[in-house]
Amino acid sequence: MADPAPTHRPTTHNGSALLRKLQVHVGSNSSQLFGLSTLLISGAILLLLTGIAVTGSTLGLILFTPLIIISSPIWAPISIFLFFVVAGFLTFCGLGLAVAAGLSWAYRYFRGLNPPGSDQVDYARSRIYDTASHVKDYAREYGGCLQSKAKDAAPGA
Repeated sequence: MADPAPTHRPTTHNGSALLRKLQVHVGSNSSQLFGLSTLLISGAILLLLTGIAVTGSTLGLILFTPLIIISSPIWAPISIFLFFVVAGFLTFCGLGLAVAAGLSWAYRYFRGLNPPGSDQVDYARSRIYDTASHVKDYAREYGGCLQSKAKDAAPGA
């Protein structure tokens, strides 16, 4: 017995099915259709520009690789030096900006202008003060008790 031929639906590669689904989904809303067409056009343009950029980068690398290899004894020390110069400059600028922001915040805080986070600093300061006063009171209360016990243990001390 021969196997029956498989039945399948032939696939069509035209865009009519896609257009019908799109028309049913979008409907007759012109703003959605305009948005979709804008999306498709801008996506196609960006895809084209990406292809041009990748092609240009590849061709540039192919053409300039011999020059890069020949002159690499010059470029390696220069690039290392430039890396450290740029890293140092960016570190200096970043730390300078952090110091300026910190000084500005402290100036506004001590002038009473309530910069962001000043309520948290005030809360922490009050908690530290409360804890210190509790420790001081505890030491007064139990420190005197310990001194009297020490006198009882060593009356001549």
